[in-house]
Amino acid sequence: MHIPLYQVDAFTDEVFKGNPACVMLLDNWLEEDVLLAIAQENAVAETAFLVPQAQGFHLRWFTPDLEMDLCGHATLASAHVVLHHLHPELNEVTFDSLSGPLVVTRSTHGYEMTLPNRAPEHAILPVELEESLSTKPVEVHKSRDYLLVYNHASEVENLHIQRDLFDRIQLGTGGVIVTAPGEDCDFVSRFFTPQATILEDPVTGSAHCTSAPYWSERLGQTQLVAEQRSARGGTLHCQVLPLHVLVSGQARTYLQGNVELNHL
Repeated sequence: MHIPLYQVDAFTDEVFKGNPACVMLLDNWLEEDVLLAIAQENAVAETAFLVPQAQGFHLRWFTPDLEMDLCGHATLASAHVVLHHLHPELNEVTFDSLSGPLVVTRSTHGYEMTLPNRAPEHAILPVELEESLSTKPVEVHKSRDYLLVYNHASEVENLHIQRDLFDRIQLGTGGVIVTAPGEDCDFVSRFFTPQATILEDPVTGSAHCTSAPYWSERLGQTQLVAEQRSARGGTLHCQVLPLHVLVSGQARTYLQGNVELNHL
């Protein structure tokens, strides 16, 4: 069995930056334990699997640890594979996913994804989370992910996570967003996931389903430019709508090849 494989750096116009995702094209679904094993072997934050449908593709996302209900950067990478490599004549692609239909179109900022609006609500900071942070936030909110707000971008950039305490938190498929106002953009963020093989995600599209609505309300604007301040870094353009967040970014192909699974 030969499975086409693309590795794409998402939310960047340069390789070695942004968030790397593997995109794999299947004819039919393999067993879940096989998909997870492939994701572990790929050893990136997310592997996206695509199966063609009558209209678009069925899309599933796997970390090295579990299947996710939504992953923005691997969706962007998948759209890049479809619209740049497979069907360059098309201007949009629809993915059927656990988060419903996701439409990705070409845009002035690369590719624009229509993601769900997951505006957060005020929340209490769990003791385990507070103890794991080098700096306490000034605000705490939550939807799927916790959103921890700081006053200055430098606090986000210099934040340290004490992992043995952090890993005590049970969030399912959720994570922790730390965010602050930006100086040369509207806001900055970082994203961490407890119990995950990869603690800090380089650039997290799905986190902006929560952070963009928060900053939209706070800043009084629906168009936002965000930067994720991980070691690799990435830039996201967001438009906040009542039910959706449009998240745009660029992508670059790093690798193209085939995986051989002749034993299956």
